[in-house]
Amino acid sequence: MRPQDILMPVPAGLCCKPGGFHIDPVRPVERALITHGHSDHARAGHGAVLATQETLDMMRLRYGENFAGSVQAVAYGEEIRLGDVTVSFHPAGHVLGSAQISVTCKDRRIVASGDYKDARDPTCAPFELVPCDVFITEATFGLPVFRHGDAAGEVNKLLASAKLFPERAHLVGAYSLGKAQRVIALLREAGYDAPIYLHGAMEKITYYYQERGIALGELRPVRGMKKAELAGTITLAPPSATSDVWTRRFPDPVTAFASGWMRVRARARQGGIELPLVISDHADWDGLTATIAATGAGEIWVTHGQEDALVHWCKSKGLAARPLDLVGYGDEDEGEAAAVTDEGEAQPGGESQPAGEAKKP
Repeated sequence: MRPQDILMPVPAGLCCKPGGFHIDPVRPVERALITHGHSDHARAGHGAVLATQETLDMMRLRYGENFAGSVQAVAYGEEIRLGDVTVSFHPAGHVLGSAQISVTCKDRRIVASGDYKDARDPTCAPFELVPCDVFITEATFGLPVFRHGDAAGEVNKLLASAKLFPERAHLVGAYSLGKAQRVIALLREAGYDAPIYLHGAMEKITYYYQERGIALGELRPVRGMKKAELAGTITLAPPSATSDVWTRRFPDPVTAFASGWMRVRARARQGGIELPLVISDHADWDGLTATIAATGAGEIWVTHGQEDALVHWCKSKGLAARPLDLVGYGDEDEGEAAAVTDEGEAQPGGESQPAGEAKKP
């Protein structure tokens, strides 16, 4: 059986006709298999959703109890028969509950990796290599210039700045699912034991991480704090909030942003980021190419990101490769609120991008 007879790109996303489902569809479908909880992959309105328990919980937190007609939690490694195919979920190392989805039909296996990283992350299960015939890879940072380096070293830059400027507050822009919790965990591992403050949009998901056993230390809401009391503190907030009037409640704030895009210094300057932190929850160029080689796949499908460069690299290594040209997936986008009230609460219905960053079509 040809790979395209098992999975094929359609306007709704990746469709598996022999299994009767879509993977991370961008519009409502009868049955959806969801790789992780970021809103460009996990949307409401499907008839049935299969995902890890953590991803289902994230969707429930974001969209309410009735986000789908029915749900089914799938454990890592569990095999499920859907129509003529067998599917299983495997850790992607992206955020809590993120999964690669393996689809096997007869003697051919395709792995849709979703978003993934091979770097260490204390807040989620590490990436699991799944040998396959066809590997579907993201390419968010699919250019050789993107080499993320050591996230712990970036956190040390934040701590050094906090020590150097004890009279200033440090505001760290970070996406509320995955990135914020990873930054907090890395701060704790580096020995920072003071309370860490949260923008209102960060609270539900961060507290959920704690409920799942992720140690994040003492966390406090920033609302209600007096300006003088926030000197010398570290606060996590959605990227949109760090360039908003909301920041006026902080004493002479140092604005930081934790993102793989901070490797491009022009983006930091355009966004008014004083302290760029190169911390990404996506694989960098070396991680992408090493993972592709390690899967043993002879055919590579590349999606959402720098597709052409990675396709070219694959072909140079003798691999069959093609771009999928799927639309509707963002760069680390996960539905952050664009509007922020004076109480520091996010308003539903908006999405934010890194400061100075345009939304991909």
